[in-house]
Amino acid sequence: MNCEVCQLKELDVEHFEIREVLRCILHTIMFHRALGLLRPKDVDLELFDITYTQCGDVEVEKKIEEKITLFIDRVEKHPNRKNQICLSFCEVKNKQASWFTTKVERFYWEHWYINLNVAHHPKGHPGKSHLSKVVDPGESASEERSARRTVLESSLREAMFQIIKFVNEKKDHIPAISNLECVTFPYEITISRSVYK
Repeated sequence: MNCEVCQLKELDVEHFEIREVLRCILHTIMFHRALGLLRPKDVDLELFDITYTQCGDVEVEKKIEEKITLFIDRVEKHPNRKNQICLSFCEVKNKQASWFTTKVERFYWEHWYINLNVAHHPKGHPGKSHLSKVVDPGESASEERSARRTVLESSLREAMFQIIKFVNEKKDHIPAISNLECVTFPYEITISRSVYK
């Protein structure tokens, strides 16, 4: 079976933006790969002028929230590392291992890698340099944060378009649909080991 891989553009985020960015990306992928009966739900991001669509499945939402929380915990424990989360789709088949047992085999057909570069600010004011003698976090810090947020919003839109382009171009590797549940294929969300920046 052919396994396709999509490596999404790396995004530079601040800690407080992680949850919204990951929700947007993970739900966008899930929506486009949920080939069963859906109850679509549009969601407006609070930090960005972006709307994405969820498949409307409570279990999917719950699992995504749990994995995002684990991801944030990892970021807090390892602040100076690049962080990656992977959403994988697979087919599950039972294989007879012996007379009395069966072995479950997973055949992965798609991996989505999401890389976040989380800005680490020393304790105190975010963006404040430890070398500066005059501390004026006023206008310049506000302008810098606004410019950075604009760049992130644009990058997030690019990632969403990358997802849409990928799902529209890569279809031949998707296995036959065996049920009409909302999310028709088993999926996993894993948090990869972090690497130093």
